Amino acid sequence: MLANLLIGLREGLEAALVVSILVAYLVKTERRELLPRIWLGVGIAVAVALGFGAALTFGPRGLTFEAQEAIGGSLSIVAVAFVTWMIFWMSTAARGLGAELRGQIDRAADGGRWSLVVVAVLAVGREGLETALFLWAATQAGTRDTIGSVTPTWEPLVGALLGILVAVALGHLIYRGAIRLDLSAFFTWTGAFLILVAAGVLAYGIHDLQEAGILPGLHALAFDVSDAIAPSSWYGTLLKGVFNFSPATTWLEATAWVLYVVPVGGLFLLRTRSKRPTPPSPQLQEH
Repeated sequence: MLANLLIGLREGLEAALVVSILVAYLVKTERRELLPRIWLGVGIAVAVALGFGAALTFGPRGLTFEAQEAIGGSLSIVAVAFVTWMIFWMSTAARGLGAELRGQIDRAADGGRWSLVVVAVLAVGREGLETALFLWAATQAGTRDTIGSVTPTWEPLVGALLGILVAVALGHLIYRGAIRLDLSAFFTWTGAFLILVAAGVLAYGIHDLQEAGILPGLHALAFDVSDAIAPSSWYGTLLKGVFNFSPATTWLEATAWVLYVVPVGGLFLLRTRSKRPTPPSPQLQEH
């Protein structure tokens, strides 16, 4: 639940910041009459995200086990690609986000009646679709029974909902000027954590594709620590829920995890360090 709460908080805060910028700019430029268009766009974006999540959840039902696993594994890998792009995009675009959105508002306000609605839909909808896809992938990573089928768990949805509610509250407080949030530090720490979460989803997607018969090596285990970390234990459940850790991991899953974490984590660390301001060089003072 913790990982999904963080996903909901991060994605929700991104969307809340976007909406806050849109609303604040219209209020400051005395164009309050255009606010309903923003809220209409936000409503459409939320509805599309919910519909997308429902289609992912109920669409594959009735298919064979192998087909479900193939779809689940493929979409899990797509979700990892999206969340990786989101981590790096937000770390670089946060500073110029306000100016970019204000320019879009000005152009949309001078355009047709539906232009501002489209701006809001596109600005908020991206976060909504990414959240729906990633949460669906995490929800499918539920408990496995003895025959290998997946029983989706609702805990990720509850965690994500709590995170989104906190994000909405933070966005409102930021809009009101009640708090100042260090967005750079927030997106840095959450980005680093989500890299580990995404690596677990990737490994789980690889396992699904192995069960579907698309990838080999289903029974070639790199390690099996089920005796030390029982899946039914509280710590096993915690590791599974947060990082999608599997006590019995195949070589292909372990390889995919390492090949994702090492380059992505290293690149993220380098980009984060490069943004830190360099301290001024000491100046020699003449007496």
